Amino acid sequence: MAYQTKTDLRNQVIYSVYVRNYSEEGTFAAVERDLDRIKGLGVDIIWFLPIYPIGKEKRKGTLGSPYAIADYRKVNPELGTMDDFKRLVEEIHARGMKCMLDIVYNHTSPDSWLVENHPEYFYKTPDGEMGNRVGDWGDIVDLDYSNKELWAYQIETLKMWAGLADGFRCDVAPLVPLEFWLEAREEVAKVNPDCIWLSESVEPEFIQEMRGRGMTALSDSEIFQAFDLCYDYDIYKAFRQYLSGEGTLCDYIKEINRQETIYPANYVKMRYLENHDQERAKKIITGEEALRNWTAFIYFQKGATLLYAGQENQNEERPDLFDKDVISLDGSRDISGQLEQLYRVKKLPVMANSSYYLTACEELGAVVGEHKEIQGSGRLVGAFSFEGKSGQVKIGLKDGTYRNLADGKEIQVQDGKVDLKMCPVIVEETL
Repeated sequence: MAYQTKTDLRNQVIYSVYVRNYSEEGTFAAVERDLDRIKGLGVDIIWFLPIYPIGKEKRKGTLGSPYAIADYRKVNPELGTMDDFKRLVEEIHARGMKCMLDIVYNHTSPDSWLVENHPEYFYKTPDGEMGNRVGDWGDIVDLDYSNKELWAYQIETLKMWAGLADGFRCDVAPLVPLEFWLEAREEVAKVNPDCIWLSESVEPEFIQEMRGRGMTALSDSEIFQAFDLCYDYDIYKAFRQYLSGEGTLCDYIKEINRQETIYPANYVKMRYLENHDQERAKKIITGEEALRNWTAFIYFQKGATLLYAGQENQNEERPDLFDKDVISLDGSRDISGQLEQLYRVKKLPVMANSSYYLTACEELGAVVGEHKEIQGSGRLVGAFSFEGKSGQVKIGLKDGTYRNLADGKEIQVQDGKVDLKMCPVIVEETL
């Protein structure tokens, strides 16, 4: 784990924005006009999917993927100018939020500035041509980190952006050498010592496949040496298997509990129901009450919470990365009230520094969890019902009336249990 990592990152909510598809206009200025609404959801950090010029060669779709970058040091003119982006960041800061940039250092577009000016920085196939090592990424060419001059260029680029932004989300960071990330973090700290580092860590199966090809493929435990946060892909398969009926709730909860023992004490996971690479939560969790409970659960979980723009309006379709595909923010299925309420829970001190344990109630399709403050007297108890079953679940509270922080209403605990119809339930008490 990066020893500098602060556990109060577990109190943070990250909001992911794909500028092109955020509005019909698809510009920095359009996002700027919506900052007050975003702030009102309860957001600390806005993470922008790549904002750089997109390559034209081997482009996928009409407009191309933002992850096929043509120039790391410029902004995509389709989104606005550099001055437009700087103004957007200023307005984000003026509202007490932070800005995180997407960094894509495994590859560039085949017609990037680096390809044209530094072809020696790139991986070569056995026939001596530039290429990529992951077959379906046909619109990019891989960089070669055995060339230390590439390191210098990439780090200087990071330092340039670190003077403006507050953090980096690093795309497929496990495919880039750990030694590079450690050096990059050290150098960036000279410009911005408070820079936040988020790794898109990857699925265990992907790590195994890449290592089988002789490639660098870092585990979460390795990633945590250089990064503050990483994705939840180490347990995501168990989550999806439970939803599909291929796995049990106990299997999924066991994986979450295991994180408490295999990672350093100050580990921070980014918890989510959806992101730009996965199906929308509303698509995979169709029941209204089930989704309400799952939403509360990701806020209750130990770690930062991710919202993907449109999630607050329960969008069902994941936006296309390669073409214009605008999300809906029309308020027709708005859950911003719930998100605002849960944001208050996320800010509780106990969330930043606790021992954390979950218990699955398989027969009821429910989970009970507890945060117990380390070297403190705070305790947070939660109960979440995922299958809409009737019954009562033991919650570990004395009988009485409590205020449910999940919705602000009163709940009753009788015989140490709560009715599943009351869920989600989140209660704070002092021991």
